[in-house]
Amino acid sequence: MTARLIVSELASAAYKAMVRLDTVAGSSDLPQPLQELVRVRASQINGCAYCVDQHSADAKKAGVADNRLWAVATWREAPCFDDAERAALDLTESMTRLSEGGDRVADGVWEAARAQFGDEDLAALIMLITMINAWNRIGVTTRMVPESFADAA
Repeated sequence: MTARLIVSELASAAYKAMVRLDTVAGSSDLPQPLQELVRVRASQINGCAYCVDQHSADAKKAGVADNRLWAVATWREAPCFDDAERAALDLTESMTRLSEGGDRVADGVWEAARAQFGDEDLAALIMLITMINAWNRIGVTTRMVPESFADAA
């Protein structure tokens, strides 16, 4: 896989604004391991190799055990996620799959997230999910090469 173009160079002002917004979105009180699990799951759904690679490594740095990281793709069946993580992952899937129609962010998904997170943390989670979906669109569209695979590409 080869990158199609380098957005950070060709649209540097907008890219830098995205980085700043992402930094703010990631600086909430949400636990870092939870943030990385959310980023990995959205990136898996969107097929963004760059972001799956980056946030899997970030999850490891944040203390996420290998078995939990591997289980993110099957979190509904995996017994290793707590109620808050399940609610966050469910909201992540619902927000990431908006275009698939149906009930989209169903009331049950919303209520489960709201039961686990206060309003500020829930708002922070929504922004985090929004940001990773935006990054995924950049990564997939431009075919960003994962940094750990740069030599293999």
